[in-house]
Amino acid sequence: MTDIKGKTAVITGAASGIGRATAVALAREGARVAAVDLDRAGLAETASRIAAIGGEVTTYLIDVASRDAVYAFAQEVESAFGGADIVINNAGVAQVASIEELAYEDFEWVMNIDFWGMVYGTKAFLPQLRAKGQGHIVNVSSVFGLFAVPTQAAYNSAKFAVRGFTEALRHEMRGSGIAVSCVHPGGIKTNIMRNARFLQSVQTTVREEAATGFDRLARTTPERAAEVIISGIKKNKGRILIGPDARILDIIQRLMPASYGRILFRGSTTGLGALTSGEAQKTTG
Repeated sequence: MTDIKGKTAVITGAASGIGRATAVALAREGARVAAVDLDRAGLAETASRIAAIGGEVTTYLIDVASRDAVYAFAQEVESAFGGADIVINNAGVAQVASIEELAYEDFEWVMNIDFWGMVYGTKAFLPQLRAKGQGHIVNVSSVFGLFAVPTQAAYNSAKFAVRGFTEALRHEMRGSGIAVSCVHPGGIKTNIMRNARFLQSVQTTVREEAATGFDRLARTTPERAAEVIISGIKKNKGRILIGPDARILDIIQRLMPASYGRILFRGSTTGLGALTSGEAQKTTG
């Protein structure tokens, strides 16, 4: 079991959504929170909410896609708090485009934040956890790290990679005192799809389908997602599925690994629209 009270918890993407809610929940549990993001105003709001409940928080404007910046940040945490105890790599972005149209620059933008940001965060802080002989690393994937969706190749690639990296790390850390969890949120009420990059050529109707489709999918609040993550940390769960949609889609993918697409995405331009109607009522981003 991972203790949270009195521990130093690092969380990226803490300016909004799951990241903010989890930062507040960690502070409520008695952790010292190091909240990371590039959104200055959003971080200030997160800090304000933590202060309102009497929690302890320090904010850091860090680009997780920069290896040098993440390693320098890890040194700051070690100097200020004696190192991290819990590391939650949550920062993420999305891109909507077919593989044929997907620009390499946009693909790299997603991978640099969603995948490499997670790798940097893990490797920069792992020595601190090793030195303590205990700790917990939590990497946030998605249900899109369990199954693939049309026009989400970059996001799918990143989130499948997060899953593979994290599961390998969990095997390597067995017996070390360091717990490792991979989080697969279902539809969470965040702005990730409305903040996603779309090709300029994508029709307005397609953009609206993706955004409104995701809004329909988002049945779980960030606060509820944070509760599930905190519970998973305390129980040292290796895989944390958030929401009934995540559990259902995990089962569908296991039962029909080669044919789920014919059911889930029939007649949809982006994949998201189909997931809100007919046989497929669930999923995320």
